[in-house]
Amino acid sequence: MSVIYLLLTLSILVAIIFFIAFIVSVKNGQYDDSYTPSVRMLFDDELVKEETKKS
Repeated sequence: MSVIYLLLTLSILVAIIFFIAFIVSVKNGQYDDSYTPSVRMLFDDELVKEETKKS
């Protein structure tokens, strides 16, 4: 029974460590997308052309 408590404690500890690492990476801008907005204007014209062809 003590092994279950040990494994449960370790798994919760690892989950907390990963959650803290995720929060830190989000606050540091790791998941900010700086590439897509700069190329979005290049693909907007294709969408407009396709809509006019359908109309």
